[in-house]
Amino acid sequence: MVNFTAMKHAWIGWMIALTLTTQLATAQNDLNGRQKIESAKIGLITNRLNLTTDQAPQFWAVYNEYNAKKQELNRRVRQLTNEPSRTSLNDNQLVNGLREVNATKQKLADLDEEYMGRFLKVISAQQLAELYKTEQVFNKMLLNKLNSQD
Repeated sequence: MVNFTAMKHAWIGWMIALTLTTQLATAQNDLNGRQKIESAKIGLITNRLNLTTDQAPQFWAVYNEYNAKKQELNRRVRQLTNEPSRTSLNDNQLVNGLREVNATKQKLADLDEEYMGRFLKVISAQQLAELYKTEQVFNKMLLNKLNSQD
Protein backbone atom coordinates (compact mmCIF):
# COMPACT_ATOMS: atom_id res chain seq x y z
CA MET A 1 0.00 0.00 0.00
CA VAL A 2 1.34 3.42 -0.97
CA ASN A 3 1.66 6.02 1.78
CA PHE A 4 0.21 9.05 -0.01
CA THR A 5 0.88 11.43 2.92
CA ALA A 6 4.57 10.61 2.85
CA MET A 7 4.65 10.98 -0.94
CA LYS A 8 2.84 14.31 -0.69
CA HIS A 9 5.32 15.61 1.91
CA ALA A 10 8.26 14.40 -0.15
CA TRP A 11 6.87 16.11 -3.25
CA ILE A 12 6.22 19.36 -1.34
CA GLY A 13 9.74 19.21 0.10
CA TRP A 14 11.20 18.66 -3.36
CA MET A 15 9.24 21.59 -4.78
CA ILE A 16 10.34 23.89 -1.94
CA ALA A 17 13.96 22.84 -2.39
CA LEU A 18 13.70 23.45 -6.13
CA THR A 19 12.09 26.84 -5.54
CA LEU A 20 14.70 27.68 -2.92
CA THR A 21 17.54 26.76 -5.25
CA THR A 22 16.06 28.80 -8.09
CA GLN A 23 15.37 31.79 -5.89
CA LEU A 24 18.78 31.73 -4.25
CA ALA A 25 20.52 31.53 -7.62
CA THR A 26 19.09 34.89 -8.63
CA ALA A 27 18.93 36.55 -5.20
CA GLN A 28 22.30 38.31 -5.38
CA ASN A 29 21.47 40.21 -8.57
CA ASP A 30 17.83 40.88 -7.80
CA LEU A 31 16.50 43.91 -5.96
CA ASN A 32 13.89 41.68 -4.39
CA GLY A 33 16.48 39.08 -3.41
CA ARG A 34 15.86 39.53 0.31
CA GLN A 35 12.13 38.96 -0.18
CA LYS A 36 12.79 35.85 -2.23
CA ILE A 37 15.11 34.47 0.42
CA GLU A 38 12.53 35.16 3.12
CA SER A 39 9.83 33.47 1.02
CA ALA A 40 12.00 30.40 0.59
CA LYS A 41 12.71 30.35 4.33
CA ILE A 42 8.99 30.61 5.11
CA GLY A 43 8.25 27.78 2.71
CA LEU A 44 10.89 25.54 4.25
CA ILE A 45 9.77 26.28 7.81
CA THR A 46 6.12 25.72 6.91
CA ASN A 47 6.90 22.37 5.32
CA ARG A 48 9.22 21.11 8.04
CA LEU A 49 7.08 22.17 11.03
CA ASN A 50 3.84 20.71 9.67
CA LEU A 51 1.82 23.50 11.29
CA THR A 52 -1.89 22.94 11.72
CA THR A 53 -4.34 25.53 10.43
CA ASP A 54 -4.89 26.64 14.03
CA GLN A 55 -1.17 26.92 14.77
CA ALA A 56 -0.04 28.70 11.61
CA PRO A 57 -1.40 32.25 12.16
CA GLN A 58 -0.35 32.31 15.80
CA PHE A 59 3.06 30.84 15.03
CA TRP A 60 3.84 33.32 12.25
CA ALA A 61 2.79 36.28 14.39
CA VAL A 62 5.22 35.21 17.13
CA TYR A 63 7.95 34.14 14.68
CA ASN A 64 7.88 37.41 12.70
CA GLU A 65 8.20 39.45 15.88
CA TYR A 66 11.00 37.22 17.15
CA ASN A 67 12.84 37.22 13.83
CA ALA A 68 12.73 41.03 13.52
CA LYS A 69 14.20 41.47 17.00
CA LYS A 70 16.82 38.80 16.35
CA GLN A 71 17.86 40.39 13.05
CA GLU A 72 18.23 43.79 14.73
CA LEU A 73 20.46 42.38 17.47
CA ASN A 74 22.57 40.46 14.92
CA ARG A 75 22.89 43.65 12.86
CA ARG A 76 24.15 45.46 15.97
CA VAL A 77 26.76 42.76 16.66
CA ARG A 78 27.98 43.08 13.05
CA GLN A 79 28.13 46.88 13.34
CA LEU A 80 30.15 46.70 16.54
CA THR A 81 32.63 44.16 15.22
CA ASN A 82 33.05 45.70 11.77
CA GLU A 83 33.52 49.36 12.65
CA PRO A 84 36.50 50.68 10.69
CA SER A 85 37.39 53.09 13.50
CA ARG A 86 38.24 50.14 15.77
CA THR A 87 41.90 50.32 14.72
CA SER A 88 42.39 53.78 16.23
CA LEU A 89 40.90 52.97 19.63
CA ASN A 90 42.90 52.61 22.83
CA ASP A 91 42.74 49.46 24.96
CA ASN A 92 39.99 50.73 27.27
CA GLN A 93 37.81 51.69 24.31
CA LEU A 94 38.42 48.32 22.69
CA VAL A 95 37.50 46.48 25.90
CA ASN A 96 34.33 48.57 26.23
CA GLY A 97 33.44 47.73 22.63
CA LEU A 98 33.99 44.04 23.30
CA ARG A 99 31.78 44.27 26.38
CA GLU A 100 29.06 45.85 24.27
CA VAL A 101 29.35 42.99 21.75
CA ASN A 102 29.06 40.47 24.59
CA ALA A 103 26.08 42.33 26.09
CA THR A 104 24.34 42.28 22.71
CA LYS A 105 25.02 38.56 22.33
CA GLN A 106 23.54 38.07 25.80
CA LYS A 107 20.44 39.95 24.63
CA LEU A 108 20.21 37.41 21.79
CA ALA A 109 20.33 34.55 24.31
CA ASP A 110 17.72 36.31 26.47
CA LEU A 111 15.52 36.79 23.40
CA ASP A 112 15.72 33.05 22.61
CA GLU A 113 14.75 32.23 26.19
CA GLU A 114 11.83 34.67 26.17
CA TYR A 115 10.46 33.49 22.85
CA MET A 116 10.87 29.81 23.67
CA GLY A 117 8.04 30.22 26.17
CA ARG A 118 5.95 32.11 23.65
CA PHE A 119 6.54 29.51 20.94
CA LEU A 120 5.66 26.65 23.28
CA LYS A 121 2.24 28.20 23.84
CA VAL A 122 1.59 27.77 20.10
CA ILE A 123 3.65 24.78 18.92
CA SER A 124 5.00 21.61 20.48
CA ALA A 125 8.51 21.18 21.85
CA GLN A 126 9.23 18.85 18.92
CA GLN A 127 8.12 21.52 16.44
CA LEU A 128 10.25 24.13 18.22
CA ALA A 129 13.31 21.87 18.05
CA GLU A 130 12.56 21.37 14.34
CA LEU A 131 12.29 25.16 13.88
CA TYR A 132 15.78 25.71 15.29
CA LYS A 133 17.15 22.86 13.18
CA THR A 134 15.40 24.15 10.05
CA GLU A 135 16.82 27.65 10.53
CA GLN A 136 20.32 26.17 10.73
CA VAL A 137 19.72 24.01 7.65
CA PHE A 138 18.37 27.01 5.73
CA ASN A 139 21.31 29.23 6.69
CA LYS A 140 23.77 26.51 5.68
CA MET A 141 21.99 26.04 2.34
CA LEU A 142 22.02 29.80 1.76
CA LEU A 143 25.73 30.12 2.54
CA ASN A 144 26.59 27.14 0.33
CA LYS A 145 24.56 28.59 -2.52
CA LEU A 146 26.12 32.04 -2.18
CA ASN A 147 29.64 30.56 -1.90
CA SER A 148 29.13 28.44 -5.02
CA GLN A 149 28.21 31.57 -7.00
CA ASP A 150 31.56 33.29 -6.30
